[in-house]
Amino acid sequence: MSKLNPGTTDHKNLPPDTGCGKPAINKDERKNAVRNPWCWVPSIYIAEGVPYMIAMTVSVVLYKNLGLSNTQIALYTSWLYLPWVIKPLWSPFVDLLRTKRFWIILMQLAIGGSFAGVALTLPTSDFVRYTLAMLWIMAFSSATHDIAADGFYMLGLSTPQQAAFVGVRTIFYRIATIASKGGLVILAGALQRNGYPVTSAWSVTFVVAAAVFLALCLYHFFVLPYPQEDQSAPRDRGKSFLAEYFRIITLFFRRRNIVIIICFFLFYRFAEAQLVKMVAPFLLDSRIKGGLGLTTTEVGLIYGTVGVVALMLGGLLGGYVIYRNGLKFWLWPMVIIMHLPDLIFVYLAHAQPDNLWLIGLAVAMEQLGYGFGFTAYTMYMIMVSQGEYKTVFYAIGTGIMALGMMLPAMFSGWIQEMLGYKNFYFWILLTTIPGFIVTAWVKIDPAYGKK
Repeated sequence: MSKLNPGTTDHKNLPPDTGCGKPAINKDERKNAVRNPWCWVPSIYIAEGVPYMIAMTVSVVLYKNLGLSNTQIALYTSWLYLPWVIKPLWSPFVDLLRTKRFWIILMQLAIGGSFAGVALTLPTSDFVRYTLAMLWIMAFSSATHDIAADGFYMLGLSTPQQAAFVGVRTIFYRIATIASKGGLVILAGALQRNGYPVTSAWSVTFVVAAAVFLALCLYHFFVLPYPQEDQSAPRDRGKSFLAEYFRIITLFFRRRNIVIIICFFLFYRFAEAQLVKMVAPFLLDSRIKGGLGLTTTEVGLIYGTVGVVALMLGGLLGGYVIYRNGLKFWLWPMVIIMHLPDLIFVYLAHAQPDNLWLIGLAVAMEQLGYGFGFTAYTMYMIMVSQGEYKTVFYAIGTGIMALGMMLPAMFSGWIQEMLGYKNFYFWILLTTIPGFIVTAWVKIDPAYGKK
């Protein structure tokens, strides 16, 4: 596909494309170097979703299969949130150095390499240390990729296109979730069922993930457009680089009601952060331990596929109703609908049903409510990220969000092992209270989000 729209400029007279970074064409020609968003928006958000889900969920199933305790799993895998927590610290560098396109391609290459590293280190005797190191490199690269990709989305599309493709990016992010949280887990389970040792099954699975990601990197090298605005962010040349860096960071924290904003980011999902970390162990643990005793393949199907489809539908429905009536109108219904289905896990822990259809329906209902309620969180983050450095502001918001997931999740395994699954889910209900409190504090323009 040409980098130019038909009839704009003589293709033969253009200097060669430099790939990642600035192309050797002038600004007027770069302005015309636009590609159909359908060529790159879906694939960018697939590339954004896969590594996040591997770090957050697939790693939990991996280490559960390898025999780690719930306390170890929750503590170790929660540290993988850290790059998303601290990414605001280096997000200005993504804005100030090179282009978003450069960072996207470089980070996709690093992510693919780290997946290969996990595959190579799994058979080693000290696999926990080495695989966690590889996964942390992957998480750091993915967090950096998110900064660049979200900024590139805003730079590469006009405002009407951004609105039109919000649903598209969400759908393909969820497709990535199904492919990783469902597809990769099902693949690992199928390999184990066909005689592969657990370690070998997961090594093959990560080789597949590495191959797919390196293919995405190559695809984006040739397909990503060159938006005219995709340049190093302007800065005051009279100030040092570090002074400009800290100025941009502190701008976000000078916003009105910043304490309420931070509290909302930290506590809106306080209960869900703990519940999500323990879903896969609960489904996999034997019934003697209080779990449901499902196989790895069944978990990939129910939680990683059916559950994600329900999550996606909830998100799409949430986006539609906010579009119709605004965020303020739907904020309270969304927080209620997000937390009320947590009761479903109280039922599952006590009844321990063995009917896969019933378990799948229960998980789908909980995920539908979570997807619907999480839409309010996303819209609020977009609302408070507006400004001259929206890429950095959005990165800071997602970093605080990740901290709100990381800290509760770190201790969720220990709490579960102390309380048992039955009492743990009563604890989850109790920890929904902070989510309701911070919702009562926020202030939203009644017209925000309306069509």
